[in-house]
Amino acid sequence: MAGRRRGRGSNAQQQQQAPQNRGRGRGRALREPAVFAKSTGYESAVPHEKLTIAQARRGTPANRPVRVYADGIFDLFHSGHARALMQAKNVFPNTHLIVGVCSDELTHKYKGYTVMTEDERYDALLHCRYVDEVVRDAPWTLTTDFLQKHKIDFVAHDDIPYTSAGSEDVYKHIKEAGMFVATERTEGISTSDLITRIVRDYDIYVRRNLQRGYTARELNVSFINDKKYRLQNQVDKMKETVRTVEEKSKHFVYRVEEKSQDLIHKWEEKSREFISNFLELFGPDGAWHVIQERSGRMLQALSPYSSPVGSPSTSPTRRRSGSPNSFPSSASASPPSSPSSPSSRSSRKKGKRSSLKAASTYSRHVQ
Repeated sequence: MAGRRRGRGSNAQQQQQAPQNRGRGRGRALREPAVFAKSTGYESAVPHEKLTIAQARRGTPANRPVRVYADGIFDLFHSGHARALMQAKNVFPNTHLIVGVCSDELTHKYKGYTVMTEDERYDALLHCRYVDEVVRDAPWTLTTDFLQKHKIDFVAHDDIPYTSAGSEDVYKHIKEAGMFVATERTEGISTSDLITRIVRDYDIYVRRNLQRGYTARELNVSFINDKKYRLQNQVDKMKETVRTVEEKSKHFVYRVEEKSQDLIHKWEEKSREFISNFLELFGPDGAWHVIQERSGRMLQALSPYSSPVGSPSTSPTRRRSGSPNSFPSSASASPPSSPSSPSSRSSRKKGKRSSLKAASTYSRHVQ
C-alpha cells in the first residue's frame, strides 16, 4: 500500500491539536514537528468542496489548501521515502500533506516483520520537513469513509500497481475516481535493500556491536559464536597494531636513510671544499710556493753567494800598479783571516740574521 514506505521513533504524547489550530506555514514547519491527525477526523469552518485536479493545479486560497494523502510502512525511513513525500507536498501550489502510517499488527499481517516499531515510524514522519499531519494506524486499503473523515482530496503514490490483500492494485478505485496523483520512485534505495545489506554483512555488524558493548543475548548470538567473534576482534586489533608498528618502522627507516644521505652529501661537499682549499694553498701554483719563491729571491738579493776560497784578494789592476818585483813582506802583510776564525764566524752570523729579518719583513708585506 502506497509503496508501504517504512519509518522510525515515537512520542505518543506529541501534539494532539488539529492542524487548523496550529497554522503550519513553511517557515514554521522547519522549526516544529508535524502533528497527529485527530481521531475524529478533520474539522473546518470553511465548507470542504470537492476539487478537480485542474482546480488544484491552478492554486487554491490560503484557507483552502489541497489535502493530499500518502501512506506506507516507512520502516528504516530513508531518502527514497523523503523524496516521495517531497513530490507529494509539491504536486500542487497549496498543499497540506497528510501521511498515513500502518500499525505493526496490520503490517506484520500483510507484509511481514518490521525493523522499527510503529511508534518509531510515527515519530520519523513527524520530523520530516514535508509532512503536515500524521495519521496513526492507517488502513491497508482506503475506504470512502476514511477519505471523507479526513477530507482527502487526492492520494499520492508511485504509478506501479500495488498488489496486496487479494487485490491486483489497492489504488485501482482511487485512480478510477480521479483522485490519484503519481510520484516517482527513487531507484537504488529501499527498505528491502537496506535489510539485504545487513543480512549480507551480518558477521561484521555483530562484531561491531559486540565491540560497542552489546551482549550476545541482546544480539541473539550463541555462546560459541560470541567467543568466535570476540576472538576475531582481538585478531583484527593485533593486525592493526602490527600494521601501525610496521608503518612507523618504515617511516623511521626512511627518516634515517634521508638523514644519512643528507650527511653524506654534506660530507662530500666539505671534502671537495677542503681539497680545493688545500690545492689552492699548497699546489704547484699555490700561494705557498709563490711565497717561498719570492722569499728565496729576496734572500739571494740580500745575501749573495761568497767568493771561492783562494781567490786573489787584490784586483789585477792593483797588482799591475805596483812594482813587479815588489812583494809585500811577511812582516808588513797581514795574514788572511781563516774561515774558522772567530771574527769571520761572527760576521757571517750577523749577515745571515739581517738577511732572514729582511726576508721575513718582505713575506709579511707580500701576504
